[in-house]
Amino acid sequence: MDGPTVLWRLMRGRSVAHATVIGTAPPITVTWFVDGLMDRAENYDSLDLALARADHVKSILLKDGWQEPDTAASN
Repeated sequence: MDGPTVLWRLMRGRSVAHATVIGTAPPITVTWFVDGLMDRAENYDSLDLALARADHVKSILLKDGWQEPDTAASN
């Protein structure tokens, strides 16, 4: 993983959110974007922590009505 890697994408209406991870050695950066604008960036000491945080934010967004793109297309 040299450059940013998209971890997930979610949709709500016309809005799109996604998370990326940058790096495999500390600091590992996770970023979140909504409609192409960076919402937040956080640094972690391990890839496992960074991925867990990205999954946690995704679960919050899913509870808030965001959907996976394949699910959103069918609604």
